[in-house]
Amino acid sequence: MKRHTLLSLALLLSLCACHKGAGKFRIEGRITDAKDTVLYLEHLTFDQGIVPLDSVKLGKDGSFSFSSSRPSNPEFYRLRIGDQLINLSIDSTETVSVLASLPTMALDYTVEGSGNCDTIRLLTLKLHELGLDIQRILDDRSLTIAERESLADARVKEYKDDVKLNFIQNRYDQASSYFAMFQMYGGNLVFNPVSDASDVTWFSAIANAWMDRWPGSPRAENLRNIALRGHANTRKKVIEVSLDDEKVTETGIIDMAFPNINGVEQRLSQLKGKVVLLDFTAYSLPDTQQRTMQLRELYNKYSPQGLEIYQVSLDGDEHFWKTMCRQLPWVCVWDKEGTANDIVSIYALQQLPTWFLIDRNSDLVGRQELLGDLETELKKLL
Repeated sequence: MKRHTLLSLALLLSLCACHKGAGKFRIEGRITDAKDTVLYLEHLTFDQGIVPLDSVKLGKDGSFSFSSSRPSNPEFYRLRIGDQLINLSIDSTETVSVLASLPTMALDYTVEGSGNCDTIRLLTLKLHELGLDIQRILDDRSLTIAERESLADARVKEYKDDVKLNFIQNRYDQASSYFAMFQMYGGNLVFNPVSDASDVTWFSAIANAWMDRWPGSPRAENLRNIALRGHANTRKKVIEVSLDDEKVTETGIIDMAFPNINGVEQRLSQLKGKVVLLDFTAYSLPDTQQRTMQLRELYNKYSPQGLEIYQVSLDGDEHFWKTMCRQLPWVCVWDKEGTANDIVSIYALQQLPTWFLIDRNSDLVGRQELLGDLETELKKLL
């Protein structure tokens, strides 16, 4: 009887221990060359600023382990020794492992257990490189002030384009994308949610994805409010963007749906599994016939291998559009709103025609200005 009671007590304690550990995340690792320094774990909260969660005085080997309650939506944390910081994100009960050396802790560390944390590491490095490049430009006294400002602005734009296309695109709901949009340089946000229409578009895409995945969360609501204010500020300068829940889909593209010449709605996302040339054009443009012939050659050559063309006409005359595309073999749709449609701004169209390439997984892989020869790029995907 006594043995049975002891076994029951042991089982009860075991269950309590399991319950106690449930819903926790863990950050562990080692910071070398940091003996007797204090390592802090801090929560970068949305509404209360930086909140200390835990700390430990490091020993000779620099090992540490922190744990805390799992957040209900992605949250941001950091490890800090003095002014050396490592930014992290947590959205599950995961265990994140960090290895670093104190003298180079902020820029030279490794992180395992979280793809978002590793992407944040890469973004931190890229921002540091941006700062070094701009400082070199500003220190170059062989240039005029106007030339230095122009080169610095161009470098920032290059940075933003890189981050948008290689870190945020197709990852709108990720914590790393949220982190990227709030990076700061020189005391200001790199991405301008107030007066830069292009940046506002990306805030909108991320806001839409977060509202869909974590509806009602303070960070999602904040993104939405930022995007709305940005639209209000830029409305007179550019076409207003208003995303709905169907625009960003699980396919990784910003979806769209327009009628074909028979009035049947055709969704871009329905072409998943094919390599898609997304083409924005207007048949009233000069050289349209020559360009159409070139597209026909590509289509005839590569459609058996899985190429499809989804061509969006922005012509103002529906009858003219139907006449021009009636004999074309690919998907032809018409946007009756023309350049007033939010899709035009979402895809940041600067000119017509402009094409994009989408792979078989429905991921947007490039656009006309950033890729080389179209046929060469198609062969890589087919």
